[in-house]
Amino acid sequence: MEWLTHSQTGFQQSARYLLGMRLTLVVLQLIAIGVAEAMVTLAHQTEALILCLVYAVVATLGWLWFTRRPPRSTATVSLVLTIDLLLIGAWLYFTGGYTNPLVSLLLLPIAVAIILVPLSHSIAVTVAGVAVYTSLVVWHTPLTHEHHSANLAQLHLVGMWVTFAITAAILLLVVGALARRLRQQQSLLAQVRETRLRDEQVIALGLSAAAVAHRLGTPLNTMTLLVDEMKAAVPDNDLIADDLALMEQQLGLCSGHLQQLSSAAMQARTAQLEILTAHDWMMRLRESATLLWPGATIEWQQPFPDCLVAVDATLDQAVLNLLANAVTASPSWVAISAREAGGGRLEVIVEDRGDGLESALEGALGEQVVSSENGLGVGLFLSNATIQRLGGTLKARVTAQGTTMIIDLPMATGHNGQKEGGA
Repeated sequence: MEWLTHSQTGFQQSARYLLGMRLTLVVLQLIAIGVAEAMVTLAHQTEALILCLVYAVVATLGWLWFTRRPPRSTATVSLVLTIDLLLIGAWLYFTGGYTNPLVSLLLLPIAVAIILVPLSHSIAVTVAGVAVYTSLVVWHTPLTHEHHSANLAQLHLVGMWVTFAITAAILLLVVGALARRLRQQQSLLAQVRETRLRDEQVIALGLSAAAVAHRLGTPLNTMTLLVDEMKAAVPDNDLIADDLALMEQQLGLCSGHLQQLSSAAMQARTAQLEILTAHDWMMRLRESATLLWPGATIEWQQPFPDCLVAVDATLDQAVLNLLANAVTASPSWVAISAREAGGGRLEVIVEDRGDGLESALEGALGEQVVSSENGLGVGLFLSNATIQRLGGTLKARVTAQGTTMIIDLPMATGHNGQKEGGA
């Protein structure tokens, strides 16, 4: 398989526009020859027609070349555009030189060069265009051997209008399309850079979490052994025994959380997704939320849809992070619901009646680590990164009544070799 560079891909996509421009020039040249021949007798009609045919063949060959084996160097593209200038100049040489109103067509390859190639190369193409025009001033053949001053003047005026109209149309359709495609590619590159920066932050946080989890394993095991020894040392003291039992339970919870963190990291590294119905997934989240916040008032607004969704442990944790923020801001009431949004999308909605998001988050939801009075301030950032990694988006709506978080996820098809499961 042949891998293409970014520049090669751009040249490949530009091939169709270049072919359209060149064939339009050929058609315009043929029409100009026909109109001129109807008014006067051209001195070099045969040579002009041959050059039109040669230009059409070169245009087709250039399109095939750029499409199948796009050039690796911008210098090659500049050379090809210079050949365009030479062919147009040769045709103008046999049709009146600089007196031909179609001489402005020399601007089109220069305009394309300004978009496709670096500044130094576009300057070289521009200089070549000026040189061709200057040569036509010095050397050219007369349009006709006969004297038709009135017809030639009228023909020149009409040709100037046609040249302006055609040049404007080509600039709009070809050069404008190339410029729009270039802006789209620049926007895409900017998005890729932002995604990579965010992923690097997530990786750094993940590595730190993994290192902390690894280091906490040893002290937790040591504390568990100490609790067992203390229980054996004071068998008759019920009060201390109850405290030691509670401590043992809490140590067990910490060990379980560390094991869950390791399992989630392994699952994320292997990109293992599980396909569930939205109903089963929401019921699984409900079970986890009940264990985490048994005293919280969370209203699970059923029924949940039966569409399929691809999830993993990191997505579960992302939703639970948003629930944790909602429960912290509004312990008395939190609601969570799910609905099909159309277009193959599923929306999970988390509502609370708290004070809402800080104003610093508005317009940059989940795009950076923020300060937090009750935590590390990375939960929202990690939740947004996880949701985007799975093709979703996270949106927030803040009102006087509270905050609404909307998780928009793509529905799954149940194929692609992914594991299916249930709650």
